[in-house]
Amino acid sequence: MEEEVRQTYSVCPECFRMIPAKIVNRDGKLFMVKECPEHGKFEELYWADYDLYKDFMSRLKTGKGIDNPQTKAEKGCPWDCGLCPLHMSSSVLVNIDVTNRCNFRCPICFANAAASGKIWDLSKDEVAKILDNIMSEVPPALAVQFSGGEPTVRDDLPELVALAKEKGIRQIMIATNGARLAEKPDFLKALADAGTSTLYLQFDGVTEKPYKLARGFNAFPLKKMVIENVRRIGRPNIVLVPTVVKGVNDSQVGDIIRFAAQNSDVVRGVDFQPVALTGRLPQEEREKMRITIPELFDAIEEQTNGDIKKRDFYTIPSMFPIIEWLRVVSGNGSNYPRVRTHPLCGGGTYVFVDGGRFIPITRVIDVDKFIKLTEKGVSKAEMVLRLPTIIKPKALTKVPEFLKVLKAIVTRGDFASAATMHNIKNLLFIGTMHFQDPYNFDVERVMRCVIHYGLPDGKVIPFCAYNNFYRKTYEEKYSREPTPEEKEQFKKEVEQIAKWRKQFG
Repeated sequence: MEEEVRQTYSVCPECFRMIPAKIVNRDGKLFMVKECPEHGKFEELYWADYDLYKDFMSRLKTGKGIDNPQTKAEKGCPWDCGLCPLHMSSSVLVNIDVTNRCNFRCPICFANAAASGKIWDLSKDEVAKILDNIMSEVPPALAVQFSGGEPTVRDDLPELVALAKEKGIRQIMIATNGARLAEKPDFLKALADAGTSTLYLQFDGVTEKPYKLARGFNAFPLKKMVIENVRRIGRPNIVLVPTVVKGVNDSQVGDIIRFAAQNSDVVRGVDFQPVALTGRLPQEEREKMRITIPELFDAIEEQTNGDIKKRDFYTIPSMFPIIEWLRVVSGNGSNYPRVRTHPLCGGGTYVFVDGGRFIPITRVIDVDKFIKLTEKGVSKAEMVLRLPTIIKPKALTKVPEFLKVLKAIVTRGDFASAATMHNIKNLLFIGTMHFQDPYNFDVERVMRCVIHYGLPDGKVIPFCAYNNFYRKTYEEKYSREPTPEEKEQFKKEVEQIAKWRKQFG
């Protein structure tokens, strides 16, 4: 039995022509169905739970993006990036790829400098211009993530972090495989001293198998070394970032959360990313690897023995009324992000670590009631009076620090208070973000993206648009031939990997 749920636009995975697509319900699972005049019909699992789809989509918020878009809307999304007037969100997190050099040689990656034969290294001036550009947006970017490649191969990365801090960036993150930070704690300290807020640590699982498949050797010991180094230094925070592939590490999501809980003094969250299937893959191969957000939630519920349930997760736009309330009551709302993310892009929850068990935030406060109060636009004073009505009394003794922070948030009503949630030592954020590939690409999602790339030509491009349609062009334009010294460094990196392989397996 097939039921059409909605229509949208997607692309042909072969030629990238924009084509109509429809989302259909087949026995409770949603599929994207589209047909290219030249390359034929494509079908892809889009969202594996129709009931959760309806729940998440009920949170859809429509609004405008930044007040000063950089490009005009002429060709239509995603060909006018960016940001163009059609975009419905502001920049919450901006990625800046500072290099394509990498000290790993992952079998699944073909973009690193050693494989491509070209070097992408932004100059400090180029990074400064990108930072100025994203801070000139109205509202300005909230956070920056230095990425690559592997950004820690740049010796001047602490200088770039300090530059971002100087420019007024509130949250500075580094997306890293962690290898250099494991073996060079002084470099880690330099990054922390410069102002790094969070390490976004690539984390495939808690056994050697997924690392051998994804990285070519057992990199798990390096991840643990990073955690120990951060523990000794006392900062920055760590978020574990597993790319989840069906049949590879989807059976480890519960153990990954438990590992995070065991290290919750320095690990503040886990951000699961269901795999995006780039390149040309037959449908049979895609079906083996594809996992959608509802299936991830099911795995988390099963593998945490029901402690964390599917219904404990909220889509990202659920938080929009809370952000809007903070914007209004703060009296300084011009700098608050406009979070109109598409509901199907991701979701999350907070869980408290209570010994070997987890207490989701939904067991501590009535999240829906709190959201409704913010939607009504109650004053700070009234919110303080109403606060006891949303707290669940049985949880009071288990989470005293959280309740103290919650009271501070509603009393002060500012963004800085809300940010202190991530400093509560027994609190973990468990989230997910499913980035798109050409097979499941939905133009409605990319128009609401809040995770963007800052580019050296002044453009700011949504994540899924950049990686699917723009990356190759930019890398060809801004890359250069490696120097003889850099080629020698490539050889040293391979030798180092051989040492790790011998040391760790």
